Amino acid sequence: MKIEIIEHAKIRMAEREASEIEVRETVKDGITIKAKKGRKAKEKLFDYGKSWQGKNYPYKKVKAVYVEEGSVLVVITVYVYYGIWEE
Repeated sequence: MKIEIIEHAKIRMAEREASEIEVRETVKDGITIKAKKGRKAKEKLFDYGKSWQGKNYPYKKVKAVYVEEGSVLVVITVYVYYGIWEE
């Protein structure tokens, strides 16, 4: 399926340091999680090993919220969490 990322999601990606590649990988290969209002969501863990807001984190978890419009998955927002998780 084609993946489209709307402007709102692109803004959130920039604010939260998620790349377009990470978001697309999350939608394609991520773990399905619950979402509200008939939306769908997936999350995926990525190695990070950098500093975010002055604190070092080994991982970041990207969560993409999207809707299906015909044969297109439209990403409407993106969340990013930094921390320690077991894969």
